[in-house]
Amino acid sequence: MALLGNVCFVFGCVLIMARTSIVLCSNEHQKGQLAEKQGKGSNMKRVLQLDENVSDIVSEAAQQRLLQIYREQIRPLEEAYNFVDLNRDAISEGEMISKPMILFLGPWSTGKSTIINYLLNNEHSTWRLHTGAEPTTSDFTVVTQGTAPRMVKGIQLVSDKTKHYTPLQKFGLNFLERFQGLEYPSPLLERVTFVDTPGIIENKKQQARGYPYNDVCQWFIDRAHLIFLVFDPSKLDIGSELEMLFKQLKGHEAKLRLILNKADTINTQELMRVYGALFWSLAPLVNEVEPPRVYVASLWSEPYRPGTMHSLFEEEETSLLMDVHQVLRYQLEYKIATTRRHAFLVRLHALSVESYRTAFADNKALVIGNNDLIWQDILANPKKFSIYNQLLQNEDVSVHDLPTPETYQQFFAKNNLNNFRPLSYHCEFWGECSMDRLRRAINTQLPTLLQELRDGNFSAGQCSKDSGQC
Repeated sequence: MALLGNVCFVFGCVLIMARTSIVLCSNEHQKGQLAEKQGKGSNMKRVLQLDENVSDIVSEAAQQRLLQIYREQIRPLEEAYNFVDLNRDAISEGEMISKPMILFLGPWSTGKSTIINYLLNNEHSTWRLHTGAEPTTSDFTVVTQGTAPRMVKGIQLVSDKTKHYTPLQKFGLNFLERFQGLEYPSPLLERVTFVDTPGIIENKKQQARGYPYNDVCQWFIDRAHLIFLVFDPSKLDIGSELEMLFKQLKGHEAKLRLILNKADTINTQELMRVYGALFWSLAPLVNEVEPPRVYVASLWSEPYRPGTMHSLFEEEETSLLMDVHQVLRYQLEYKIATTRRHAFLVRLHALSVESYRTAFADNKALVIGNNDLIWQDILANPKKFSIYNQLLQNEDVSVHDLPTPETYQQFFAKNNLNNFRPLSYHCEFWGECSMDRLRRAINTQLPTLLQELRDGNFSAGQCSKDSGQC
């Protein structure tokens, strides 16, 4: 199956290359008729629609309703069963109200920092991200909106409770020395956050970085709305660090885009050869039959080099900007979908803990016997004790959702089983149970909120049980 997937991947790439070749040849034929490009990037503001009122894109009322659903329906069981100890993907309240994140990854000196500077129109500012031919970015840098330009140290970012970077403290002080923020006034940053990352350097050992680089990358990958993996024609080598990065991207393929940057540094024939070489190199690493979208461009303000495919690069840049605009336009819908997924995982976790509690209660020795051994047997063999069968009896739980034995061995290594109350404890005397509220959020409230946004008939009123929204 893996071989078939790779063949399909490459075949799909060949079709893309053929289509691109036609465009390239057509442009080559027409290049004498092309006018010199005026004001490179001049269509950026139009494509991104930065003149729109921010309130037209993000409904404050809808966001507040999402937070209310989270606080009242989801968070009670999330906290009661220590969900954060189980799932590194657990979202926080701060992430629900944060701007969408666009992450840039890739080998060193492929233009990641330059692209961010270009998008923000600050390439010639003293506050631009540092760029150069040699590896220049050694820090993870979050670029956010500010009233005035300033740099913020990592230790300040993780200490600021109004932001959502506090979990990054777990990666140690060495990482915090390599973590920073750049605040910069920009219409684009009013709607999005960019993250610049250290380039992949295949001839250096990962341990030399002094902090868990891959774990930090995973944290940002899990939370990014859009991921750009940037290459240039001179850096197509695939090494161990890039292979690990693609393993970390598994499950996030839908938000992955590739950029073949600096495309005007080579002629048409070389560009086609590099384009094909990139796909052949990545084919064994991409876990998808359909290849990710590749933008062939030269993303900076300098004019295109003479004799290169100006028209193609302009069209590719416009397509990339439209991709970014989709993130801006539909950020709240993405947050609702992400919150619903989070709620489902919280529900599954609570049900799992309940199943382990029931299994131990039914099998523990009352007088004679080693309960520690019984508990370890349950953790090692959940199927033997019908834990999976109990989970599958709940609606909307699929066999593909079942946790591995290792998942709860690690969880209960941190958490004592006796610390958790039965689900029935989380019920009001004359009211409903927390699990019922969580189920309603998953099945009714969040889908309704999403549909209202899509239909354009969102009501700003508070959700209530009488209205059917809560």
